[in-house]
Amino acid sequence: MFNKKQELMEKAELLKAISHPIRLCIVKSLASGNAYNVTTMQNCLDAPQSTVSQHLAKLKAARIVEGKRNGVEVNYYLINEDIKKIVNAIL
Repeated sequence: MFNKKQELMEKAELLKAISHPIRLCIVKSLASGNAYNVTTMQNCLDAPQSTVSQHLAKLKAARIVEGKRNGVEVNYYLINEDIKKIVNAIL
């Protein structure tokens, strides 16, 4: 029983991490399998770079996305398959 409760708590934390519209939009875009940098996301979301970076930090902390440096820019990828399934199911 404890394992199930722990698993449910972990899933609830994942859902909380994507519950903001900007984070949900970021995850939806990354669920396509493409990688994007902050500038690309900023232009798409029409949000300031600092705002996008803050939301990416929350997604990174929740182990939903990962950034890989490519020269001077960082490209972000979706690394959590559960989130990918959730986003594909609801959007």
